[in-house]
Amino acid sequence: MQHYRKLSVWLIAALLLTLALAACGGGAETPPAAEPTAGLEGQQIAPTQESAAVATLPPPDVQGEVLPTPTLAAPAEGEAVQPTAAPETASGPWPIDQFGYGIQIHGNATVGDPVATMQAVREQLGMDWVKAQIQWWLVEPDQATDQWFFYDAIIDTAHQANLRLMVSVVGAPAWTRAAGGENGPPDDYAEYARFLSELIDRHPGKIDAIEVWNEQNLDREWTSANGISPEDYVRFLQVAYETIKAKDPNIIVISGALSPTGTGDWIKWADDFEYLQRALAAGLLTYADCVGVHHNGYNIAPDVTFDAAGSTTEAAAASFRGPFDNPHHSWSFKTTIDTYAQMVQAVDPAKKLCVTEFGWASSEGYAEIPTGFEFARDNTLQEQADYIVQAFRQMHDSGDVWLAFLFNFDFGNKGSGPTDDPVPYSIIDTQGIPRPAFGAVAEMEKTP
Repeated sequence: MQHYRKLSVWLIAALLLTLALAACGGGAETPPAAEPTAGLEGQQIAPTQESAAVATLPPPDVQGEVLPTPTLAAPAEGEAVQPTAAPETASGPWPIDQFGYGIQIHGNATVGDPVATMQAVREQLGMDWVKAQIQWWLVEPDQATDQWFFYDAIIDTAHQANLRLMVSVVGAPAWTRAAGGENGPPDDYAEYARFLSELIDRHPGKIDAIEVWNEQNLDREWTSANGISPEDYVRFLQVAYETIKAKDPNIIVISGALSPTGTGDWIKWADDFEYLQRALAAGLLTYADCVGVHHNGYNIAPDVTFDAAGSTTEAAAASFRGPFDNPHHSWSFKTTIDTYAQMVQAVDPAKKLCVTEFGWASSEGYAEIPTGFEFARDNTLQEQADYIVQAFRQMHDSGDVWLAFLFNFDFGNKGSGPTDDPVPYSIIDTQGIPRPAFGAVAEMEKTP
């Protein structure tokens, strides 16, 4: 996601009351009218939330960044220390039959040390892939300014560390939009194509996948003259796909992941299942090598379907009641992933998913939580670790997922404290100390 936003607890309560009353009425049952309940690229998205003001200044330059202590064993006494060879750089297309283990980083080169970040991701976590989000408006705040320094070092150091890099390119500058703002596509889709061309030309052979936009079933991410429109998005994706492939056919093109939501009005948001169905009918798979998916697990395990959450042992003690008292597919990691796979493979049995954002939040060890993130209190640090590893295994074993990116690595020590939305999801705490999930991911078997 592009910006940080907060939930309102009273709005959630009102929403659940409304849904409970609706359930008592006659006729066919209607899915909950919940606004987007997932979306973690720099924010948490949840019911009836209004957009927050967009920060227009670059993040501060963090000095003395704290990163996890390397876990490599020291040489034995008297043992000669061998010089470390420079790692080989990744090149060539990623095999279609190989599962990719990835994680999202903070992604702004002015915050912390990109070299240390990539070394930790590659050498300590043992990941193949890393994800960063590129804010187009930050690079080109006006037609006369280029600010590539925000991302150049991220792209270069990922490549030097032999990591595959996926970038999510979002946020059209206000000057490309008659309506202003950075919360939608440019009026002329060719402007996005131009920016992608410049990005690829600037870093030839260093970008392995591009996710084309982000959660475009939300008005706040796709504010446009025609409103939320799967058909418009597919035309936008076509322009991006053809541009990317003309520049480098090895780059994997991922369709923008949708936000798992309840029933929407197609003005503020659209149900992700309904949106995907229309996008598929409009030819989405023609212009995507992989279908993007987002999900966070709230306070249920990754193998629990939405309709089974109420019967789990966690249901009785949970303080956040959404998944248990208001069952809907958007709460469940498993239901969402499985249903997307079924819908996509009904059109093309060979097409896979790329889960570009998933994770579980835990507030254990923090005195505060972001407003509206009560589900984070229900997840212990050990459960966070266990759920993440289990989710990676599920996705690998399903055969439906090509690439998977955990959210997130280092927002914990690069955010603004425990009340910052992405911080409870981070596998590093606010002091830069690895949480149990860090060790669990590092030790996890990573079968291709």
